[in-house]
Amino acid sequence: MTWERTATGGGEVPPSWEEVAQVLRARIRDGVLRAGDPLPALAELAAEFRVERAAIRAALRSLREEGLLAEGMRGVPARVAPDADGPPPARVSLGTRVLEAFDAPDVRIDAVCLTTESLTLALAEPTRRIFSGGSAPRSVRVRVLLPSGDLHLAPPGREGAGPAHERWRAVRAAQSAVLRHSLTAVGRARGLDVEVSFGDLPFTPPVKLYLLNGSEALFGHHCVERRTEEAGGSTAGTSGGLGDRPVLLAFAQSSGRAHDLAFVERSQRWFDGLWAQAATDLPD
Repeated sequence: MTWERTATGGGEVPPSWEEVAQVLRARIRDGVLRAGDPLPALAELAAEFRVERAAIRAALRSLREEGLLAEGMRGVPARVAPDADGPPPARVSLGTRVLEAFDAPDVRIDAVCLTTESLTLALAEPTRRIFSGGSAPRSVRVRVLLPSGDLHLAPPGREGAGPAHERWRAVRAAQSAVLRHSLTAVGRARGLDVEVSFGDLPFTPPVKLYLLNGSEALFGHHCVERRTEEAGGSTAGTSGGLGDRPVLLAFAQSSGRAHDLAFVERSQRWFDGLWAQAATDLPD
């Protein structure tokens, strides 16, 4: 099955990473790709869909977040998750939900996370569509709460600061800059009212939370796990580290369920309280 046979228009316009994910998702759901099957190599998928490898990586990451692909090793083709042919999992894709959030005339995103890496990736497709004229919200407001870079226990570990901590600080700074730049650039280019703000927390949140337009909450637990660090040709165990891909569960006011309504409301109040009372401004 090729992109030309699954897309309209003969595949003349390269698909977005979300459209690539939709095609691969359909192949898994339809049984073309079964549980445990390997996907084609990255280069093969990029050639089939006529996109850059970055788009394929984004699509595969989205499918992993949904539980359709198993976690694998770098350089090894992704495999369909063992339970992918069962009922759809409760977990959701951040990219899909953020893309839907941009259908609103006034977009509001509040996030509590360790870095903005996932959010930056999720915002790639909405900003691309705005640049191309396919979407035009009036305003975009993004507020992000991150653990302070001065914390020695973020991510937590009994050993304190080390190589993992320094990598975290570098990713935190780089991805935050990319997120701010990409949104402000699209705002200037298309004349949108865009505001991006960051706040430093005096602690490391053990959860990840995304609030979309005040009507949906995506929530996930960071699991503390033992990791192995390599330094000077030797390996050593570290006692802590937050998992970087928590399963996201969705709570939406549109569901009409009382617990969803309560969770979204309380989550927004929790975020607003942290923003106003606990966080300090992260300078531009």
